[in-house]
Amino acid sequence: MKVACVGGGPAGLYLSILLKRQDPSHDVTVFERNPEGSTYGWGVTYWQGLLDELRVRDPESARAIEEHSVVWNQGVAHVRDLSTRQPGDEGHGIGRHKLLEILAARARALDVHLEFDHEITAEDPPEADLVVAGDGVHSALRAHHADHFGAELTPGRNSYVWLGTSKVFDSFTFAFVETEHGWIWCYGYPFSAAQSTCVIECAPETCAGLGLDTASEADGLAHLEKLFAHILDGHPLIGRAPADGSSQWLTFRTLTNRTWRRDNLVLLGDAAHTTHYSIGAGTTLALEDAIALADALRESRGIPQALARYERERQSALLSLQSAARYSAQWYENLTRYIHLPPERMFALLGQRHSPLLPYVPPQMYYRLDRAAGQLEALRRFKRWLGPKIARSAHARALTPGK
Repeated sequence: MKVACVGGGPAGLYLSILLKRQDPSHDVTVFERNPEGSTYGWGVTYWQGLLDELRVRDPESARAIEEHSVVWNQGVAHVRDLSTRQPGDEGHGIGRHKLLEILAARARALDVHLEFDHEITAEDPPEADLVVAGDGVHSALRAHHADHFGAELTPGRNSYVWLGTSKVFDSFTFAFVETEHGWIWCYGYPFSAAQSTCVIECAPETCAGLGLDTASEADGLAHLEKLFAHILDGHPLIGRAPADGSSQWLTFRTLTNRTWRRDNLVLLGDAAHTTHYSIGAGTTLALEDAIALADALRESRGIPQALARYERERQSALLSLQSAARYSAQWYENLTRYIHLPPERMFALLGQRHSPLLPYVPPQMYYRLDRAAGQLEALRRFKRWLGPKIARSAHARALTPGK
């Protein structure tokens, strides 16, 4: 089989590795429009379950990824002058550049053809039995058949900026700062022995009131360093200046597609779906897409059957995560509902932000119910039963035209 993967991100590279491991006779090429090593991005997160899966699929790349990752098992939240720390699931962080470097090296070792600085256009697609569009949320291959794929981009409300810092956090760190224009907060996590990611978010009126939306990058970073000085400990924030010096503040857009396949063209990773960054699942979902597509191609009778199976399985698997991401984003968009709780309670509800119940229950009552549910099996069963029902109902409303 001849396969062309358009886009040299984690999804396309990992798919090429899996396909060559399944059958070395496959002719697999990955096309990336940017020069090698020019990727933008700080660290990405993943969890133990993904690492376990990677060890099964390709132990060599899994070992390299684990070796170059950092691990944390605590979260800390700073609110005004107070802070609270709680244990959590084991999280892993790795630099995006390092992850791509590892996957590219492994792909080359398996005789995958890597074509960097090579842009593929929709008008001149590569000749292959299977074309994989892993070219991101703005996929040109998908956009060329927009009516067929039925892509929808739903903007969120808040503004955010993706930064790095030389401050190495010892845990997943949240910091909430009150300003005269409203609250602004950050998510910080380490991804190497020398750097951390620092995503800063706020409501659009706060961003405008602080002048961050129009400030130069240097001025904006200086202002943010003052606001978060209590967690940065004198370390700078690091951005990426655009060519025109304009602001890097963005609004997250959730992407969904009605279908993920058209003839021999299939969508992968961010070209197929996005989930809000606050659940830290983007890279995991991209790699899981690659695993599911490779499995479907190996186990199905032909490419059409494989693509149908892949689409069915991944769209089903994503339902709960898309729901969790939607509620997580809404938690931050409604921060003032929770921010005045005692820190330990606010942090507990921060950890419950994916819950479809939380928006409909007064925060203090939810906190008490959740504490009780931790002790009473009957309440735990009730939460497990009711939560998915509300999530399915909300998902159905979101997909209904006019809702």
